[in-house]
Amino acid sequence: MAPSWDQAPQGDEDQVPAPRPLDAIDRDILRILQTDGRASVRSVAERVHVSRANAYARINRLIDDGVIRGFGARVNHERAGQGASAYITLKIVQNSWRTVREKLQALPGAAHIALVSGDFDVLLLVHTPDNRTLRELVLTRLQAIPEVLSTRTLLVFEETDLHRRIAAEEM
Repeated sequence: MAPSWDQAPQGDEDQVPAPRPLDAIDRDILRILQTDGRASVRSVAERVHVSRANAYARINRLIDDGVIRGFGARVNHERAGQGASAYITLKIVQNSWRTVREKLQALPGAAHIALVSGDFDVLLLVHTPDNRTLRELVLTRLQAIPEVLSTRTLLVFEETDLHRRIAAEEM
């Protein structure tokens, strides 16, 4: 039976168990899956020199522990009809992060949301079909969120996705 890797656990991030140390086999499995998220359990098992059952159990544990957050395709947003991209910084009302995060997640084109420190509170990456849609998103949707005090939009002219893998010394 193949694992259902298309979805990671969707629990409350505040309830995540303490991290468990990863051994060399776990790190090798992560490297393989970061390179090819469609690798079969059999292929992973052969490459890390464990049984299929062991590889299957390890992958599921990595998913259950929240180490693997999910699997997906890397999309060229411009080729997919999302030709306008922007990073939007937001200043928000103190202690409103959870509320704002929920509202930002519902925005069309929202790709990444981060609570950050510095001159602003939230960094939001969006992809939209064009600048008119981006303008509407910022002026109509974002600025209508009561907890959003201000926004600043940084247009993305070109981007390079590094697809950075976790190095052995980082684990």
